[in-house]
Amino acid sequence: MEQQVSESASQQVSGSDHRKRVRLGVLLSGRGSNFLNIADCIERGELRGCEIALVLSNVADAPGLAAARERGFTAVAQPSPGVPRAEHDRAMLEHLRAHAVEYVILAGYMRVLTPEFLQAFPQRVLNIHPSLLPSFPGLDAQRQALEYGVKVAGCTVHFVDDAVDHGVVVMQRLVRVRENDTVARLSKRILAQEHRLYPEAIARVLSGRYEVRGRQYVPRLV
Repeated sequence: MEQQVSESASQQVSGSDHRKRVRLGVLLSGRGSNFLNIADCIERGELRGCEIALVLSNVADAPGLAAARERGFTAVAQPSPGVPRAEHDRAMLEHLRAHAVEYVILAGYMRVLTPEFLQAFPQRVLNIHPSLLPSFPGLDAQRQALEYGVKVAGCTVHFVDDAVDHGVVVMQRLVRVRENDTVARLSKRILAQEHRLYPEAIARVLSGRYEVRGRQYVPRLV
């Protein structure tokens, strides 16, 4: 991959308060735990220079949509059952463009995005996964980790590409596996670390102070 440098967001995030905030679109399919945590971080001023412009789901009755509406966010359902993937993603793109979304944040979005969608937001789609990628991609990562017998698990924030849980890693956080762990116990501890990691990784990406060299995310100090 040719070296890529992100500068567009840095002028918006690191500048003074009068500059416009980066507009985030959040995609979810379930309860939206990471979405709510990100919203809280923005409200508390822990994640600055951005705002949630749209919450979008492929599930009409996703609890995360109801939670978003209760908090006053624009929340839209674009149901996916029975709709060809390419057609559905085009409809999702229309919603995101209508709300001038600049970065897409996946928060438990259980669909693989099409190349057309990703090309509309190059290196501007982020996901969090409950394992230390490249180990245990896909569904039930915590169960995979326990069944494999690993001693450490964790979570990963990465750019999304056209393979499952494969894009360039931005940040990771380790969670030790205990002898008496169940999937539920391990999942709970990993989720707690996700809530710390995701806002920090989003802030780093929005700052624009990094380069992507091949598969390496390289922070720049100045």
